[in-house]
Amino acid sequence: MIRATIRIAALVVSSSLLLASFAANAQRVEGDRAGAKGMYAAEVPVNGQGEGERNAAYTRALAQVLAKLSGDRNAAGRPGVGQELRRAREFVDGYDYRQDEGVSASGAPSFRTTLVVRFDADEVNDLAATLGLPLWPQPRPKPVLWLAIDDGSGPRLVGLGKSNAARPTLDRAIQRGYSLGLPAGNAAEQAVVGAIWRGDHAAVARASQRYSPPMQLIGKLYRDKKNGWIADWAFVDHGKVLSKWTNSESDARRAMSAGADGAADALVRRYAKPAKGVGPPGRYRLTFTGVSSSDDFIRLSAYLQKLSVVRGITPIQATPDSIQYELELVSGPAGFKRAVSGDGVLDSAGDEPSTYRLR
Repeated sequence: MIRATIRIAALVVSSSLLLASFAANAQRVEGDRAGAKGMYAAEVPVNGQGEGERNAAYTRALAQVLAKLSGDRNAAGRPGVGQELRRAREFVDGYDYRQDEGVSASGAPSFRTTLVVRFDADEVNDLAATLGLPLWPQPRPKPVLWLAIDDGSGPRLVGLGKSNAARPTLDRAIQRGYSLGLPAGNAAEQAVVGAIWRGDHAAVARASQRYSPPMQLIGKLYRDKKNGWIADWAFVDHGKVLSKWTNSESDARRAMSAGADGAADALVRRYAKPAKGVGPPGRYRLTFTGVSSSDDFIRLSAYLQKLSVVRGITPIQATPDSIQYELELVSGPAGFKRAVSGDGVLDSAGDEPSTYRLR
């Protein structure tokens, strides 16, 4: 009887665990489309659903998130970031797969698998602060995209009803961490095409007064003589032209995407703020106590070399119980302190930011 009771209890526990597992990994129902929502999620195409493919995709997804947070499209190339990207899976809060159906160049159906990754916001924020990444504050503005396209039949304004024509620009803006709006595209606004084509940014800004905020991404896209595409862009903030640029591409979609990139870069230059609570990159002298043997020295050296905030190590002075290094840091002593806290290797010496004790 006792054994039967134990078996029943075990079955109940096993069933509960199975149901909990199923709830955590349940398939999405029809119409429930997986997608990256918010600043801490990203989408990356994958070739399969194996663990190796997924881990590689985590790295690309985290690079996207850090780029959105900082506004820096080259955030992955900043000092120390690449090292942290290699452990991207440690920051993952959850993931989903999505199958996208399309049509190949031959007309046959094609399918693409996308991994949608959600990261832990607190962990990512701490990582960005530790590495000294700048912060593009939220909420972020939603500029109005005034885009005129001439495919050979005359320039036309892309209004809200024709949003798919501007999809590469709209989607690229979301990847950069902000959104673009479109004008309604009524008859009066269609007349603004002339101002766009002749580069009269003030006239476009006046036509955009009914929309908020008073920011405009103004672009004209047209074919060049070599059968490619040219896009002329200007980003206007409160009537002031912050940036102007031109790009030429063989693919119209890439030409349009460059508009969203240029607007993001202009916004970041104007509104991004330095990371708080960390110092500037540079060389700093730090002292480490509790280093009384060759094993201690080797352990400390190996630990410092693996830290993403440390770019270089130069020994300065040694005593029987301590060693002083000049460390090249990507975010100053405060960033170093954030990086080592919780690792269980070093204890900071109270409020003194330049002295640590090896455990």
